[in-house]
Amino acid sequence: MSAACLSCEISSGRKAVLGGAICETGHFHAHQDVAYPVPALVIVASKRHFRSLLDMTAAETLEFLPLVQKIRRAQAQIGIEFVYYFYNEDTKHHFNFWMVPRYPWMASFGKSIEAVRPALLHARDTMNSEQELAAVTQAAAKLRESLRSR
Repeated sequence: MSAACLSCEISSGRKAVLGGAICETGHFHAHQDVAYPVPALVIVASKRHFRSLLDMTAAETLEFLPLVQKIRRAQAQIGIEFVYYFYNEDTKHHFNFWMVPRYPWMASFGKSIEAVRPALLHARDTMNSEQELAAVTQAAAKLRESLRSR
């Protein structure tokens, strides 16, 4: 894997992320998103380079959905009622599955997937206080703890 690949740097542990890794399997690494300080915004990244669900091996396919379900249950356990899910197939080479919690403050941006980008940009540009970043770290710790207890 290339050292220039952000997902590879994160999944290998060479690049730290706020809150640290949420969980890891043989094929995937789940972590708090590095760009947007939204508590419990989880990125499930593949450990190998591919872009599409269609490119998953049989082993990756068997591991992926149960992992996403476990993370979603952990999100629910810490009070997250609704989540947006998405991934892009037009990335350079890395499969990243986003699990974006829907918080009340996001309502002003709308309720559909179209509201996600403005909400994330708002978080990136305005939610950087020590208290807000601490909330991100605390949410990651709660998710890790919930996943360990399963």
